[in-house]
Amino acid sequence: MRVISGKSKGFKLLSVPGNLTRPISDRVKTSLFNIIGSDIEKASILDLFAGTGSVGIEALSRGANYALFIDNNVRAVSTINKNLSNTKLVANAHVIKIDAFNFIRNQPPYGFDYIYIAPPQYKELWIDAVTLLDDYPGWLSRNGWIIVQVFPKEYRKVDLKNFIEFDQRKYGSSLIVFYSFEGN
Repeated sequence: MRVISGKSKGFKLLSVPGNLTRPISDRVKTSLFNIIGSDIEKASILDLFAGTGSVGIEALSRGANYALFIDNNVRAVSTINKNLSNTKLVANAHVIKIDAFNFIRNQPPYGFDYIYIAPPQYKELWIDAVTLLDDYPGWLSRNGWIIVQVFPKEYRKVDLKNFIEFDQRKYGSSLIVFYSFEGN
């Protein structure tokens, strides 16, 4: 794992010890940020179930203003902090050790431009997270995107009242699903 582009390009990222996380592959991350494009510049990103912090760190490297990393695993939080330090991206980042569901049940300080969700597989946690965000839509800015990474066999359509699925892309064993506010 590495930072693919931007001011921290080429920095290697540490993995979380053990097998509790499933980091995004460089191929999928490259494709994701090609889709987002230059809109990541000056954006804010909420990285739920952050693991290594790879997605939020990539966003910061490419010019995002702010990244908030949420993970309840002490090893993941330590790894994210080390990766932020190694890439020299600490200044625009905040890492919180908390359960993602408990965190998003709170009133948001403002809406994020991107919310990235990549929880452990085969537990339908991604559905729970998207559904909970639908109950608390203030976490997403009006023109923002929720981006979910799941194993393709785990995917199913989710009925939401505030958000609509507008795209999905499959890359081998990863499916990236995109949501936005309905009407955007």
